[in-house]
Amino acid sequence: MSSAFVTLQKLLPKHLMSRFGGLLAASELGFICTPIITLFKLAYGISLEEAERKQVSDYKSFNDFFTRALAPGERPIDGGDNVLVSPVDGFVSEFGPITNGSLLQAKGVHYALEDLLGDADLAQQMQGGQFITLYLAPANYHRIHAATSGTLTQTIALPGELFSVNATTATHLPDLFARNERLTCAYDSPNGTAAIVFVGALIVASIETVWGDAQSPYQTKESRTQNWSFKQGEEMGRFLLGSTVVLCLPAGVEFVPEVQPGAIVKMGMRLGEWGGRNSDIEAANR
Repeated sequence: MSSAFVTLQKLLPKHLMSRFGGLLAASELGFICTPIITLFKLAYGISLEEAERKQVSDYKSFNDFFTRALAPGERPIDGGDNVLVSPVDGFVSEFGPITNGSLLQAKGVHYALEDLLGDADLAQQMQGGQFITLYLAPANYHRIHAATSGTLTQTIALPGELFSVNATTATHLPDLFARNERLTCAYDSPNGTAAIVFVGALIVASIETVWGDAQSPYQTKESRTQNWSFKQGEEMGRFLLGSTVVLCLPAGVEFVPEVQPGAIVKMGMRLGEWGGRNSDIEAANR
């Protein structure tokens, strides 16, 4: 059944489906967006208690609802110069060392760092570092924030497929995250060169950034030099529908013991430190 699900995705017109879904999601016609928001909210058990706007009627489109802002104070940043915090709400998919230029996608499945990032020189700089892959489920908060402070130096827009990024697909489809449409964001952090990769997925209508980079869908590979400084916890971008981020980190970071595949994380929670360990993730998983 799992392999059949992947085979079906290969046959589907994924970009066409995602673009059509994007048109519906962007619609501001009440008779279209209100039922979609209401059904989606019920289907995934979404509460607006943490949101800045509490009522379905407060949102002008499904995209507006899906990328909803949190109320002030909902995600305190447990950070610092030597601290790694979660950039998103979601689940830990995989994590570990970058070994021989490859990352773990799922049990027994690896893929090349260079293929993911789209840049051989950047991949070489990340050798000996660590990575963590975070999956955003449909019900999650979908804005992406800075895991450390830093200065954005380069972005690479990479066109590709739009496979689902759920656990079933990750287990059965080699090179999933390096196949899908994605945006690599390289930056200088207090502990060295790092990168966060926004990975698109099935029905993800768009990847957006706060610095106004090219908005997906990407037609061609495009590398841009950047110079945008940000603070830890500052918003970097957002997904229009669920997806995945992959953090590639400088050597020396130690993940906290609670970081395990399947662990729930919240934006701003401590995931690791360069030179120490401490976390409040355990409380979120109780």
